[in-house]
Amino acid sequence: MKTRIRSIFLAFLGAALLGLAASPAAFALSDAYKDNIYNTGRLKPTDSALKVKAGGKAPDFTLKAVSGERVSLGDFRGKKNVVISFVPAAWTPVCSDQWPGYNIVKEMFDANDAILLGITVDNIPTLFSWTNQMGKLWFPVLSDFWPHGAVAKKFGVLRSDGMAERALFVIDKQGIIRYIDVHDINRRPPLEVLIGELEKLKRGK
Repeated sequence: MKTRIRSIFLAFLGAALLGLAASPAAFALSDAYKDNIYNTGRLKPTDSALKVKAGGKAPDFTLKAVSGERVSLGDFRGKKNVVISFVPAAWTPVCSDQWPGYNIVKEMFDANDAILLGITVDNIPTLFSWTNQMGKLWFPVLSDFWPHGAVAKKFGVLRSDGMAERALFVIDKQGIIRYIDVHDINRRPPLEVLIGELEKLKRGK
């Protein structure tokens, strides 16, 4: 029954996101973004070299969140699976759709005992303004601004222009990287693939 519900949910989700992608106005999920999104144009799909690999230990870090608290990867050791979502920059088209999309699947994160950490190389004031415009997000948004891109650099996803790659890292409760997706920066990573990777952790695969 749960599998059937998940299949129906993901089919609905996929159709909704496909509709957004097909729309010429699909720069962001909310009309509040109108005229505020900077169109970067097409960027080089990837522009970095990974420094970590699946099966290896994730480098620890501590970053300041928009909320004002300091969040460390180690805070979740032995407690939660962690998904790190690096996105290139605030106020850009794909990024402004990607993170609100994770609000749609919060229950899937909860069901798989996972927390999401969103990271960009923007400063806190910029992230504060952007996420307020975006609407309430359920996960911490962290600033890797200074030293600029230090955490992105640790993982090997800092681009030569100073932005981060659009990258996902799934880390288990022991701090081991189980899945990596350094995605084409011009495209949004498919949610169903990420959820599938989290379900593998729950099944112990």
